[in-house]
Amino acid sequence: MSLVLDPAAQDLLFREARTANTFTDEPVTDEQVQAIYDLVKYGPTAFNQSPLRITLVRSPEARERLVAHMAEGNRPKTAAAPLVAILSADNEFHEELPELFPHFPAAKDAFFSERPVREGSATLNAALQAAYFIVGVRAAGLAAGPMTGLDFEGVRKEFLDDDHTPLMVVNIGRPGPDAWFPRSPRLAYDQVVTTV
Repeated sequence: MSLVLDPAAQDLLFREARTANTFTDEPVTDEQVQAIYDLVKYGPTAFNQSPLRITLVRSPEARERLVAHMAEGNRPKTAAAPLVAILSADNEFHEELPELFPHFPAAKDAFFSERPVREGSATLNAALQAAYFIVGVRAAGLAAGPMTGLDFEGVRKEFLDDDHTPLMVVNIGRPGPDAWFPRSPRLAYDQVVTTV
């Protein structure tokens, strides 16, 4: 059985997808980021809660503050990438549910009145949206360099607030020289899929 998606699109979005480690200095525009968001916002989340929040780091001052919280190996590429995004989970996402889940506006209080429940759901669903975001960056013809090697609490205090949990930092741009590490192996179908 073949996939419906064109083979070139399959390659772009998945088979050729790699974490970029170097970038050219070509800027990433607000229009490109808007186009990425306008595509990936349609990816499904539980209760359509859409808890992902994106903080774009553009100014040199903000970039310097962010680099200080990155793991040492991630600092040079974060300093050099044309655009850096902090992806976080909004733990107060439930406030938007009456608008985002209009056929059951009571879901806000029925399921998400307690903060620990919201935090767990926000983290899971924002991580799902972060994956959509990375694929969306690829769909825009750009490369993404997602990283979790960072001081999460430092990033939260520096750029967010107590209602947002940082998930990752993503460098974005056109790939530069030697951008890719060699392709690592993947698990085979029978190593992952079990029928019961």
